[in-house]
Amino acid sequence: MKNKLKELWNFFTTYEKCWFFSILILSVIFAFIFPEEDTNGVKGSIIMILYLLDIFTNILCELLISKQSKWNFIVSLFVEAIEIAICVILAYRFATMATTIFFWIPIDIISFINWHRHPDEEKKELTQVRKLSGLAEVLCIVGIFVWTIVIGYFLTYLDFGTELFHGNKTIEMVVCYLDACCSILAIMNGVFILFRFREQWIAWITSSIIEGVINVLSGQMVLLVLKLGYLTNSTYGYIKWTKYIKEHNIKIETKKLFN
Repeated sequence: MKNKLKELWNFFTTYEKCWFFSILILSVIFAFIFPEEDTNGVKGSIIMILYLLDIFTNILCELLISKQSKWNFIVSLFVEAIEIAICVILAYRFATMATTIFFWIPIDIISFINWHRHPDEEKKELTQVRKLSGLAEVLCIVGIFVWTIVIGYFLTYLDFGTELFHGNKTIEMVVCYLDACCSILAIMNGVFILFRFREQWIAWITSSIIEGVINVLSGQMVLLVLKLGYLTNSTYGYIKWTKYIKEHNIKIETKKLFN
């Protein structure tokens, strides 16, 4: 066990370990500065514990994705369970919850299998990754816009009876559209991850910014730390994947020349 833990510790770089523990410690500090109120009959302390568990599992998952490790999908299943619990308790963000149940959980399992089948030729702990074409990117942007308008409009007509916004219907309506946008970005992200596309990081960055706005409108200040973690690690992951893709393509071209 001691050797396994040591191996796990050495698996991460100094930067990655500093990033992980910085976000974790900052989250605990924010939990004390911005305590959660009781909501929908659930104690604020329970809600805060779920938030902190959500942050811990999410940043671990994000770190493993940036390292091109297939094991991120196993951690992601714990993330999904926690986030479903949060949505149910707070009685909000049902577009995101439905996406988690019917899309993210199956896609995590399928992605784990797919990534397992595409290891790097030299470093087996890594998974081969690639990038989208220009046309595919344009089609994705159009799809995001249409989904956001249609699903967001539908959500504004549903009354979930949440106490989170203290009866402010305007904020509740805005969150419906933002939630719809996050749900389609999550779907795009899941597809990109499944097929090992670098653009999943762009989806994460965009989603993190929108999620941050939702957190502010919902008074979930501690979750802003998680979004900060997303933004910094997504940038780090995008750079790492881009570097890998360039180096991998050079190796392929070199092999073609000598074969």
